[in-house]
This record gives sequence, C-alpha cells and structure tokens, in this order.
Amino acid sequence: MSPFTSHMETALEEARAAADRGEVPVGAVLVDPSGRVVARDGNRTRELCDPTAHAEVLVIRAACKAAGSERLPGHRLYVTLEPCPACAMVISAARIERLYYAAADPKSGGIAQGPRIFSHPQAHHVPEIYDGLCAEEAGQLLRAFFAARRQDMSGD
Repeated sequence: MSPFTSHMETALEEARAAADRGEVPVGAVLVDPSGRVVARDGNRTRELCDPTAHAEVLVIRAACKAAGSERLPGHRLYVTLEPCPACAMVISAARIERLYYAAADPKSGGIAQGPRIFSHPQAHHVPEIYDGLCAEEAGQLLRAFFAARRQDMSGD
C-alpha cells in the first residue's frame, strides 16, 4: 500500500477558482485506487444554471463517464466542505471508498450535521470518512466569501 497523500490542497485550489467565478468556494478532487487524480472541479451552480452542479457531483459525473460506470469502488474524494445531503447520496450511490472533507457545515451538511445521510439504512454504501483536513483554511475561504457578499449587498 502506498503512503497517504492528501489532495486537499488541490481541492482548495478549485475552491478558490470557484470563488473567483462568483460561486460558493467549494472544491473537490477525486482520486482513483492507484492515487491518480481522475477529476477535479469547483462549484458551478450559477455558471451552469444547475442546482446540482456541486463540486462533488461534478467530479463524480466526470469520473463515472471516464470509467464507463456509475460506480467508483476504491476511489477517494477530497472536498473542502462537508457534503450536503444530496451530495452524500451521490457519494453513496457511486460507492466512493473514502471521503475526506475539510470544514464542517452546520447549516447544510449531511454527514456529521443535519440528516446524517450515511447513518440511514437507505444509504446502500457508507464510505470511510475523515474530516477536518485543512478545515481552518477552507473555513476561512468560505467566511471571507460570504462576508464580501454581505458587504456587497449592504452597499458598503
């Protein structure tokens, strides 16, 4: 087994790029069992006019298309924010082996917060979950983004 290599820094790069596009700064990276990055992206809900265009869904779609399969056993997903309930179900359906996420999402999370999707019997697959990897940096990126949005809305 190869040593652990985190791809969270790459996910943070995607989150910063998403912020630059005016999207909520969330980035994701999907790695195959050999450790090769097979997809990386950031949120694109506004750009694509698609409420499902979350970073996690985009990388899973791309990897499934490349693999010619709806399942990605052995794959590892790195994401800068705790996945929402919808993304958690997609992660389960794709049979992602491991999920690494940075910042917790008390408002909209679906893993450790809110509905805790993977604890439901309807979750056909539960990945190994590792949280808190680069949490401070991811959280700061999100706080700065939303602070700037609030300031723009207040006219200051």
